[in-house]
Amino acid sequence: MKTIQGPGIFLAQFISGQPPFNSLAGLAGWASGLGYKALQIPCNHPAIFDVARAAQSQTYCDEVTGLLAEHGLVISELSTHLEGQLIAAHPAYDAAFDGFAPEALRGNPAARQAWAVEKVMQAAVASKNLGLKAHATFSGALAWPYLYPWPPHNALLLEEAFDELARRWLPVLNHFDEQGVDLCFEIHPGEDLHDGVTFERFLAKVDHHPRCNILYDPSHLHLQQLDYLAFIDIYHSRIKAFHVKDAEYRANGRSGVYGGYQNWGDRPGRFRSPGDGQIDFGAVFSKLTQYGFEGWAVLEWECCLKSSEEGAREGSEFIRRHIIPVSEHAFDDFAAGAEDRASVRRMLGLGEDA
Repeated sequence: MKTIQGPGIFLAQFISGQPPFNSLAGLAGWASGLGYKALQIPCNHPAIFDVARAAQSQTYCDEVTGLLAEHGLVISELSTHLEGQLIAAHPAYDAAFDGFAPEALRGNPAARQAWAVEKVMQAAVASKNLGLKAHATFSGALAWPYLYPWPPHNALLLEEAFDELARRWLPVLNHFDEQGVDLCFEIHPGEDLHDGVTFERFLAKVDHHPRCNILYDPSHLHLQQLDYLAFIDIYHSRIKAFHVKDAEYRANGRSGVYGGYQNWGDRPGRFRSPGDGQIDFGAVFSKLTQYGFEGWAVLEWECCLKSSEEGAREGSEFIRRHIIPVSEHAFDDFAAGAEDRASVRRMLGLGEDA
């Protein structure tokens, strides 16, 4: 078993135009002051972190790691959630997702997809240059508009969607393999990989690629009413990244899992700051520790009620309290008996060795 590393914090929800949130140095000082030990850094803010430069320049990567080291920080993972989304975007979402790409590519889905692949590929090399083992992303979605089977379930449509998803991602997975980095898809509604079954379907399409792995976030499973603890039992060998995000689901008579197009605060299922929702993080950390997860526990803050500043402050200590320092010996070692063959045969009443 391994001791989970942490606490880490995902910067995506905190980057802004105001100091200290508008520079990597400012964010590092702020996060370090709250007790964080690692940053998960999104790749869509070149002023914060330039992924293209990081893929080309070891000197730049050394400068970034040096800056963070001054604050007692490291990078847990890089993130290409928005870029990964654009690798597979159904036309229904073209307008909504255009803002994830440079302005010159908007209205041109093919160019936008090619740019997204390039950015995720750059992130693979940058991760290697930074000495990282895992990378966080989204799968994108071609079949998501057909989630609920009306018109009735179309098996050929889904087969074609997952064939195409695999075709687009397989070269990327191979590239990550060349860099020695695990590609971790966040299992998330809105993505074609949104639960265990869809992950398995994709995994089979990419021939169980060793770099096809999971970013585990129990909040997204809980809001779908999945057993997020059993998910760890089933998929622990593929879980290589971990978001600490809480959620609650409170059933009522007016809306359900889909949320009724309501704002987050009004939905039966909503995200909360760690400790304010229903996720049993004691059990989550125990299971991940039991299965030898050695990555980072990274706060992703998306609470619909609490302020981000308070959520970040509380999140650091919350993660710290839940990390289980792994024992190097069993609690009952003091009572252990002899383990030589002659002794155990005598204990069994078998006499001398045959």
